[in-house]
Amino acid sequence: MKMLTEERYSAILHTLNEKKAATVSQLAAKLQVSESTIRRDLIALDNAGKLCKVHGGATLNGNLYITQEDDVPTKQDQHNSEKDLIASHAASLIEPGDFIFIDAGTTTFKLIDYLPQQAAANVTFVTNGIQHAAKLAAMGLKVYLPGGRLKPVTQALVGTEAIRSLSCYNFTKGFFGANGISSTAGFSTPDFSESNVKSEAMRRCRSCFVLADSSKFKRIFPITFAQLPDAAIITDVLPDSKYKQLTTIIEVGEEK
Repeated sequence: MKMLTEERYSAILHTLNEKKAATVSQLAAKLQVSESTIRRDLIALDNAGKLCKVHGGATLNGNLYITQEDDVPTKQDQHNSEKDLIASHAASLIEPGDFIFIDAGTTTFKLIDYLPQQAAANVTFVTNGIQHAAKLAAMGLKVYLPGGRLKPVTQALVGTEAIRSLSCYNFTKGFFGANGISSTAGFSTPDFSESNVKSEAMRRCRSCFVLADSSKFKRIFPITFAQLPDAAIITDVLPDSKYKQLTTIIEVGEEK
């Protein structure tokens, strides 16, 4: 009796749960179908986020579930060259007359170093990052802070007061950080209060950009603050082409 599509999907996932990985030929022999059928099944399951399609077969879904967050000093020592490339490109998108939101985060902090001087002089900035605000002010730029509670681990202002402050703004562009990016869970972060601030700021932006190096992909943190279509992603190198089907991707790696 011919196996139905959903039955094949279930059998493929059951095999991967047992063996962690399988080749196209192994799955075709086990399910008694053609290799072309298995390849189509793997593409469909990969697009659905159920597994990770690799050359010649598949592995269990590569998403890494994480609940803890590094503090700012630790993050500042990670992926610096990639962050510089991403921040530089993000800064180049800022134009005179813009009303900009900058999210707290180490990559968005680097964006400030690359601000085009002439354009930035005619830009108004709002940020919930304490360090970001201090740096922008030291450069003589116009910057506003929302109210709220200070979250020490990220040096970010969060909470109901921060959300209320942001609700009256209408930003031309917003630049955001994310702890994790997943095709199934979207953009995620460990903290509920920080997630709410990100979500509100995104709702107030005409254009949203998430600044994330390639290590952030296929990571899922407890709280989703936006779905992938809600923002373009600026990254160094895209680790999986399927993300191009879900949102706008801007790759700025040196090989580009």
